[in-house]
Amino acid sequence: MAEWFVAKASEFADGDRRIVNAGRREIGVFHNSGAYYAYSNTCLHQGGPACEGMMINNVVDVFAADRTYQGQTYGDEMHFVCPWHGYEYDIKTGECVGDRKLKLRKFEVVKRGEDIFVVA
Repeated sequence: MAEWFVAKASEFADGDRRIVNAGRREIGVFHNSGAYYAYSNTCLHQGGPACEGMMINNVVDVFAADRTYQGQTYGDEMHFVCPWHGYEYDIKTGECVGDRKLKLRKFEVVKRGEDIFVVA
């Protein structure tokens, strides 16, 4: 496995992402809440650029104590959305939110001094 340069830590702010060409692969690398995550940039649905769409907190349904629906709000889980057809993925696990059995391929991210690399 080779290491592919992503960015200098000082140039990769929290909430940012980078798309890295690692040989014949494209890998999306995310910096979220102080941690780094990397996934294949190929959507499980139809091969779209899974890591290039918007990033959004999960949507949560709100119910009252009597179980009546009160609307929706945003939760604490960060997701990224494939721009082709809206497949949504959990940033911490790479799982498809609509079917948690489906998962993007995950890659290791390492930090050496100020340099961040993805291992692929």
